[in-house]
Amino acid sequence: MKRQNMLIIFLVLLVSSCSNHKKIDGVYRYCWGEKAGFTVWIVDGYKVRKDIYREFLYGGNDERYLFNPKGEIWIDHAVSCEEFELTLAHELNERGLMARFGWTYEKSHDSSLRIELKMRKTWDSVCKAHEASLPKLSPIDATGVKEIPWLPDSIILNGIYRVPLGSRDGISVWVVDGYKVRANIFPDFGLSGNDMAYHFIPRKEIWLDGQISSEETEFSIKTELLERKLMAGGISYGQAYDSAINSNVRMRNEMQKIIDAHPPLIVPPVLARDTGVIEP
Repeated sequence: MKRQNMLIIFLVLLVSSCSNHKKIDGVYRYCWGEKAGFTVWIVDGYKVRKDIYREFLYGGNDERYLFNPKGEIWIDHAVSCEEFELTLAHELNERGLMARFGWTYEKSHDSSLRIELKMRKTWDSVCKAHEASLPKLSPIDATGVKEIPWLPDSIILNGIYRVPLGSRDGISVWVVDGYKVRANIFPDFGLSGNDMAYHFIPRKEIWLDGQISSEETEFSIKTELLERKLMAGGISYGQAYDSAINSNVRMRNEMQKIIDAHPPLIVPPVLARDTGVIEP
């Protein structure tokens, strides 16, 4: 009888504990990929703040937030492509310090901010050096249109580059100041572009407007890569653009399948902790 009573009590406590958890749908927006052994997810920051944790900003990790599943790094979908790499580096460093050394969140957070500052200074130097190395370029698009008539036939790029994002298939990807591009070079520059579509973009480069959200970044890069490849093969800009946009739709459908296959998000009653738990 005594053992039966203990079992009943255990089951009551277990049910009570589970009832304090809640399931939240619609949080995941884009699976960016793997970094340092973690799966990086871009999530709906608005929904996280509304339904889970009102102080969630920029990103999160499983050492700080107990609702953030193990092995995942979260990035708010409102974070721009200009801030994405900084936020990712911040979350990885913050989690590492809390998990390896049991540091407090505040101390780990401050350390990560210093890493961000160092990255910003490095990128600023890289961008300035890159611009200084470039030749003059023509402020027209692939159809020969110059949208600012008073510009000379060749211009020097100045203060355009913001963040280097590495290369894809031998093509350099850069985050640029889209406002300056539209104000000083080509008013109809959209949220991204490539050197085959715009003659003011240097050879073998893709540009991303710094205003693009982290959620849209990979779609934009892949779209520009395809458009550029088609144009390099002799296809007109209009046809290449249409084909690239159609591929974009397919990419979004494939990403939705990945999101749908992700396990449901279960939110525990305790949402965050201020001191890391050292991993064995």
